[in-house]
Amino acid sequence: MPVLSRSPRVAGRRTPDRPRPDRPGRRACGPLVFAIALPAALLLGCSAEPPSTPPPSDPASDPTPVAADAARDELAALAAAAQDRHLVARYTFSRGGEPDRTIVVTSAEDGTWRVDVPGGALGGAADVSLAATADGLFQCALPSAARPQAASCVRLGDRDDTIPRRFDPRVQHPFTDWLDVLTDRRAPLSVSPAQPPKGVAGTCYAVETTSASLNAPLDVGIYCYDQDGTPTAVRTEHGTLTLAGPPAPAPPTVQLAGPVVDGEPLGTASPPPPEPSGSPSTGTQ
Repeated sequence: MPVLSRSPRVAGRRTPDRPRPDRPGRRACGPLVFAIALPAALLLGCSAEPPSTPPPSDPASDPTPVAADAARDELAALAAAAQDRHLVARYTFSRGGEPDRTIVVTSAEDGTWRVDVPGGALGGAADVSLAATADGLFQCALPSAARPQAASCVRLGDRDDTIPRRFDPRVQHPFTDWLDVLTDRRAPLSVSPAQPPKGVAGTCYAVETTSASLNAPLDVGIYCYDQDGTPTAVRTEHGTLTLAGPPAPAPPTVQLAGPVVDGEPLGTASPPPPEPSGSPSTGTQ
């Protein structure tokens, strides 16, 4: 009987009738990996979508001060026009508990200026004129019932110097240095449109300071201008200035009200009352 020979085993070759068990760490994972990867792919596909566009903001609830910026720009433009406006104008100055006074403002063609202020010194008892010329800044004492002498002027300093507070009637500022503040976008101001006071023409703005400094760059209040830059009204805590009529043409330059003399300027405060006559002198009984 012939002997059947067994086929020799080839090294490294597995016979089909004896499957080799799986080794640890090498289990079949194709279906499992696919089952896990499919939801992950779906998630990645969702997250890859661009974010939805946010709805447009409501202008009524938008905190951006667009209107305030526009008002600031408009006021700065009008103040710049006022700096270039040369005229002679009369303003009514009113303050509670006092009679109205007429302030005369002169802005000359060469940039010099003069403001005549009835009752601007000695607690309202003396009239003064403030002027800035090429020679400096001056206060001129005008003839009045409390001071019947002829007009004379005292130099306060250089043309661009600040008037000391004790000599400052304040009504000249809206026509002089406060215009520089209103045109300066770096100034700490908050500006908003305002209704014109009764009988006032022009466009008005409410101006407030945003600085906590005691030395505010200007007085808060209502500032009104015509389209050509003519100030039509200024209302502050100090009082109200209102244009009293059409301005007149400006002179080439301003003239001081009187000669320049050595002396002390008149203060705004009321002078102390005189001592009663006949009072006993010191050291007597």
